Amino acid sequence: MPEKILIIKLSALGDFVQSLGLMSAIIKHHPDAHITLLTTKPFKKMAEKCGYFNEILIDTKPKIFNISDIISLRKKLIAGNFSRVYDLQNNNRTSLYYKFFPKKNKPEWIGNIKEIFAKNKPKQKQHAFDRHKQTLELAGVKDIQTDRLEWMREDISEFDLTPPYIIFVSGSAPKHPQKRWSKEKYGELACRLTKLGYQIIILGTSAEKDVNQAIHKICPSSLNLTGKTSLFQIVTLAHGAAAAVGNDTGPMHIIGPTGCPTLVLFSSYSDPICHAPKGDNISTLQRDSLDDLEIMEVFETVKTNLS
Repeated sequence: MPEKILIIKLSALGDFVQSLGLMSAIIKHHPDAHITLLTTKPFKKMAEKCGYFNEILIDTKPKIFNISDIISLRKKLIAGNFSRVYDLQNNNRTSLYYKFFPKKNKPEWIGNIKEIFAKNKPKQKQHAFDRHKQTLELAGVKDIQTDRLEWMREDISEFDLTPPYIIFVSGSAPKHPQKRWSKEKYGELACRLTKLGYQIIILGTSAEKDVNQAIHKICPSSLNLTGKTSLFQIVTLAHGAAAAVGNDTGPMHIIGPTGCPTLVLFSSYSDPICHAPKGDNISTLQRDSLDDLEIMEVFETVKTNLS
């Protein structure tokens, strides 16, 4: 019987994508094992597409009062007969899952539960990827790299692309407006980069519709793909892009790992040391308020990334 390994990663988009490199290293460390991923529904398609796992379990994250669903999940985890669990979520919920297993038959648990794996004492300011990497290395998992998402491809022939092109991600979660650089400055930046011979591709969801329309109005030659791209198409666009510029938001975390020269703009709301995308060609600019970040500094940084 092959060894049975469980990897836990429940959310969120940027964290899940960054964990793919960690997961790949775990799988290489257990080449003959049966690998199960416990994740949430939004990441099922991505988990299937990468082909890394033998089995995928969906966690509905039942509330504490939903006893029947909690018992069902507990039974599934115990039935997995796992010899080792890699907890890449490391929160109160997954600490509870550790307690699901009987005391006499607990799997080896690789995570930051103090009584199980306390050797890793992360620095106060540390990226989650680096913290997990340290923990995995202590568990014997080596050669941990960022997953470049080469497998995450989807047809983009429907889009009127004119390479070379640069991706703009001008939005952020609506509840975090302080993470957004102004649409006027994005529009001016688009005009300047267009004069250098680059097509500007504007990405976003319906939440960014008004912002992206304003940028397109300032720079009419840009291609506004708001609401028209899947996650896989965003990655495919990134693989072919000359550069990407955007705020600290989810899509930048799936663009960065591809190797596309990626510039992320940060306000004081989040720390690039802890929250920047992972990849081979990432740069950041930060101001307490993004209102104070000037167009020319962003423009010159993008030009440097392009060279």
